[in-house]
Amino acid sequence: MTEVISERDTGPFAERRTLYSGPRGIAVKILNRVERTDSYLDKVLDAELKSPEISDADKGLLSEIVHGVLRWQGRLDWVLNGFSHGNFSKSEINVKNTLRVALYQVLFLDRVPHAAAVNEGVEFIKRIRGDKPAGLVNAVLRNIIRNIDGIRYPDPAEDQTQHMSVYYSHPQWMVRRWIERYGAGDAAKLLIANNERPELSLRINRLKVDVREFLQMLDRQQIRAQASAYVDCFVRTRSLSRIGQMELFRGGFFTIQDESAALPCILLAPQPGERVIDLCAAPGGKTTNIAEMMKNEGEVLAVDKYEAKLRLIRGSSDRLGLRNVTLLAADAETLEAGQADRVLLDAPCSGLGVLSKKPDIKWKRDMADVLVLARQQARMLDNASRLVKPGGVLVYSTCTIEPEENQEVVKGFLQHHPEYTLEDAGRFVHPDLVSPDGYVSTLPHLHGMDGTFAARLVRSSA
Repeated sequence: MTEVISERDTGPFAERRTLYSGPRGIAVKILNRVERTDSYLDKVLDAELKSPEISDADKGLLSEIVHGVLRWQGRLDWVLNGFSHGNFSKSEINVKNTLRVALYQVLFLDRVPHAAAVNEGVEFIKRIRGDKPAGLVNAVLRNIIRNIDGIRYPDPAEDQTQHMSVYYSHPQWMVRRWIERYGAGDAAKLLIANNERPELSLRINRLKVDVREFLQMLDRQQIRAQASAYVDCFVRTRSLSRIGQMELFRGGFFTIQDESAALPCILLAPQPGERVIDLCAAPGGKTTNIAEMMKNEGEVLAVDKYEAKLRLIRGSSDRLGLRNVTLLAADAETLEAGQADRVLLDAPCSGLGVLSKKPDIKWKRDMADVLVLARQQARMLDNASRLVKPGGVLVYSTCTIEPEENQEVVKGFLQHHPEYTLEDAGRFVHPDLVSPDGYVSTLPHLHGMDGTFAARLVRSSA
């Protein structure tokens, strides 16, 4: 979207301001772009947060609003359609997202007075669309506030899937699948977990500090944290502010990473001095974890299609003091790079295990995407298998919970590759995180981390 700029003459001082100003206006701009294009929230938001014109307090509110609106978009839209007699879905995009932003604050943010949320929305729409749309926004929001205790959602006795879809704000196709797979009770727990604000987990750089020392460093800065119950080099904390400016971060003492992302690396079990290939490596969290596990010895070849993403990996490696990372721009489906002791394929996937961090994904995916991705994953895994030395290890992982992209990809691979066998993940990771058939399998509502999958495949030495 082109940003419109207006100017107001105030005598000797000319005030130049964007129409999409302030955290709520910028939130509408971001939501418009996410809805209209194939842009993902994390990239668009990150670009806006780099602006020096946004204060730290406003950055926090902006992030809260855009994540919150996308988490709860299904419920917000249900309410707005009901109070606009079905006209909400036909509204112009600025009006729709202004209403969503205001209603999110009304329903979910206790510290924002209802009147302030309404007035901000009304004034914003008046500025960019005029009095008539502003009057509509005002009428709909004030009517909702007057009747807030009488809001009704679909009756679960009549249609359980629709009720859970609206109330827990997930697409119906997703809810239907999860009810069939987990049962209604566990499916509801999963939906609830997906809508929670995620904690931060930090991976400690074992080349520089151990867990006890790192927790003491945080304590000296009055940052409360606790060691992970599942992964020994991780700690959890509620939040950190101005992370990029923290001396501990800039000094390479930690990396922000979900605990689930460490599990494929633990399953890979890289050893110092080996050659390891990390396919689809960007943004580099697993690459740098592997390099740390190898104690800066040997080689980690980080492969990604895009040079810009590889530069991110180089920056992280330099910050963490890693010297054993090599970068290669190439396609994982066709890569020829010689054989390695171990290969990690963290494949592109639907991302349905990381919805608490990336809520926009649930509105961008459908079942067709899952099937298309599964075919691509199978091709990548087939090529990855050629890069493993006899007797070597291949780990396949995703950040989704869908069987078509996980177990079924691995089962299909094993049928066509008798030289590989599946090794029980329980030998390497915490048994609570391993499925009965030997895969790493985590779920947000059960394990308090992202949903992930990983399989350890060993090539015969013959």
